[in-house]
Amino acid sequence: MAKIVSIHSFRGGTGKSNVTANLATLIARAGFRVGIVDTDIQSPGIHVPFGLDETKVKHTLNDYLWGRCTIEAATYDLSSVFTTSKNWFSHNRGKIYLIPSSIKTGEISRILREGYDARLLNDGFRQIVQRFGLDYLFIDTHPGINEETLLSAIISDVLVVILRPDKQDYQGTAVTIDVARKLEVPKMLLVVNKALPSLNHERLRQQIQQTYNVPVAGVLPVCEEMFHLGSSDIFCLRYPEHPWTKTVSAIAEGLSSAYRTPPK
Repeated sequence: MAKIVSIHSFRGGTGKSNVTANLATLIARAGFRVGIVDTDIQSPGIHVPFGLDETKVKHTLNDYLWGRCTIEAATYDLSSVFTTSKNWFSHNRGKIYLIPSSIKTGEISRILREGYDARLLNDGFRQIVQRFGLDYLFIDTHPGINEETLLSAIISDVLVVILRPDKQDYQGTAVTIDVARKLEVPKMLLVVNKALPSLNHERLRQQIQQTYNVPVAGVLPVCEEMFHLGSSDIFCLRYPEHPWTKTVSAIAEGLSSAYRTPPK
C-alpha cells in the first residue's frame, strides 16, 4: 500500500515545490518507487528542477482532468535524473514518476475559469499508484485552502506543511493545521524553510513545535547555493554534503521509516 504525502503551504513562495522534489528524489534514491503529482495547476513548476523538457511533454494533468488522455499518458519517468546528475548514483534502483501540470496560459486560464472535478483527480491518484506500483505518492498542492487541497489532505497519510519564519506564514499555518485536524489527517509535520543562518534553529524549532503542537521535521536554512542553482537541478544531488541536503535527508528518512528496507 502506497504512502500518500501531501506537501502544502498556506502562502506561495515558501519553496514548497523544491522541498517536494528533493524529498521525493532522496526517497527514490533509497530504492523506492515514487510518484509526484503537480496539483498546483494555477502556478505549476515542479517539473523545472527535474529538467523535464516542456517541448517533449505531450500530455499533462490538465489533459487527464478534461478527458483528453489517461492518467498514465500524462506520467513521465524521470529516473534518469540519477544518471544525468554530476553526482551519479549508479547503485540506485528507485524510480521517479512525475505528472506535470500545463504551463500554457490558455490551459491555466481554463482552470481558473471552469475549475475541474477534484474527485476525478483522486481517482487518478489511485490509478497511478496501482499502475506503477508506487511505494510513495507525493502531491504538490496549490497554496491556500480550497476544495482540491482539502480532498488531497483527506486521502493523505501524511500532510507536510511548509512555512517560513514569517508572521503571515504563522497565521496561515494555524488555519491549515486547524482544518487538517478537523479532517482527521493521520499525521502532520511542519518544515520551516528559508530560515536565516543567524537564527538559533533549534530554538526556532522548539518554539514552532510548541505553538502548533505539531512535530517540526526540520529547519532549512537560506543558502547562497540554492539561489545560484535557480531550480535548474535537484539540490540534494548537486550538493550531497550540504547542510540543507542533510536536513532534507533526515526528513526523508522519517517519512520512509515505515519501510525497513526498500521493496524488491
